[in-house]
Amino acid sequence: MKQLTKAEEEIMQILWKLEKANVAAIIDEMPKPKPAYNTVSTIVRILEDKGFVAHEKRGKGYWYYPLLARETYSNQSINKLMNNYFNGSFKSMVSFFMKKNELDTADLEAILKEINKKED
Repeated sequence: MKQLTKAEEEIMQILWKLEKANVAAIIDEMPKPKPAYNTVSTIVRILEDKGFVAHEKRGKGYWYYPLLARETYSNQSINKLMNNYFNGSFKSMVSFFMKKNELDTADLEAILKEINKKED
């Protein structure tokens, strides 16, 4: 799967949130300073070319919607991170984040609960 640039990912986050939107609605969700309409329109078309987004015609304009679920993209991104930086070891990746983010016992217990739910 192709990776998203920072700008593409920002737009995908908005589309995942809104589920369907035209370019103007996407821009409304973006922080100030707002990008130009043509800039966002171009990025949306790139996302469409990459297979992340599709559109439907409504009146004179287009409404865009994601073809890939946020969770699917997140899983693939995390797996790529794990494979590229932690030799495919989930344990090494979690250990790294525990050390760097100074997780406390409550955080670790919450993580273990989530892991145990998955195993059930």
